[in-house]
Amino acid sequence: MFTFNEQLHHLIASALQEDTGDGDHSTLSVIPADAKGKAVLKIKQSGTMAGMQVAEAVFRYKEPSARFIAFKKDGDHMEAGENAFEVIASIHTILQCERLVLNCMQRMSGIATLTRAYTDRLKGYATRLLDTRKTTPGFRLLEKEAVRIGGGHNHRMGLYDMIMLKDNHIDYCGGLEKAIERAHTYVKQVKPGLKIEVETRSLEDVKKVVAFGKVDRIMLDNFTPEMLSQALKIINNHFETEASGGITLDNITDYAATGVDYVSVGALIHQAVSLDLSLKAVIV
Repeated sequence: MFTFNEQLHHLIASALQEDTGDGDHSTLSVIPADAKGKAVLKIKQSGTMAGMQVAEAVFRYKEPSARFIAFKKDGDHMEAGENAFEVIASIHTILQCERLVLNCMQRMSGIATLTRAYTDRLKGYATRLLDTRKTTPGFRLLEKEAVRIGGGHNHRMGLYDMIMLKDNHIDYCGGLEKAIERAHTYVKQVKPGLKIEVETRSLEDVKKVVAFGKVDRIMLDNFTPEMLSQALKIINNHFETEASGGITLDNITDYAATGVDYVSVGALIHQAVSLDLSLKAVIV
C-alpha cells in the first residue's frame, strides 16, 4: 500500500491540477514571475487546529525552497485572532496554493474540532471512538487524518483493509452463518491475517455469531444502551465489540458506560462544519 506521504502527494497534485487547469491567469496577468512574498494564516474561529502538515506539504510541492514557519501544530487548540503560520515564497506559489491550503485546513479543523468534542465526552471510559467510510470521495485521506488529530481512531481506510459483513452482504449471501463461513474461508485462502467484523441487528443475531465464531469483532447496529448491555453479557469478552448507529454527543457516555470496546460515529466527518481561516498577504 502507498504511504500517507505518497497518497498526500497524489492528492495535492490532483487538486492543484483541478484548480489551475491551463494556468492561474489572475496571477499571471498582474504579478511578475520572479516576485517574492510573504503570507500569514489567520485564525478567525476557535477550535482544534488540523492541516498544518498538509499546508506545508502543499507549498513545498509547488516550491521546495519555500519557507514555512509554524506557530501552531496539528492538534493544538486555536483561538480567533491567532496566527497559525507564515509562508515566504514566490507570490505565484502563494496565490496558486492559497485556496487548496484553506480548503484542506478549514475542513480538517472542523472535523478535528467535532472529534475532540466527542473524545472529551469519553474521558474516563475505556471505549474508543472510531470514524467510518462516510467520507468525501477523493478527500478521505485528510478527513480521516483530521479524526486522528482530534483524538479519534481510524476504522478501515477502505474496502481493502478489513472484512466488514454488513446487512446487505449477509442478506445477499443468504444468512449470518453462511456469510461468516465464506469470509473465514476467503481469509485463509486469499489474505491471511485480514480481520473479520460482522454486523448484528438483534440479540438473536448476537447469539448466532457467538455460537458460530470465526470473526474478530461484532458490530451492534442501532442497539440502545440497554440492548447493548444485554449483548455484551452474551458476548462475554470473547470478541471485540463495536456499537454503531444513533450515537450522538448527548448519548455517547450512555454507550461508553456499557463497556463496549468501540463506538463508531459517521457524523464526525459528514456532519462537521468547516472553521473560518484566511491567508493574508504581508506587505513590507
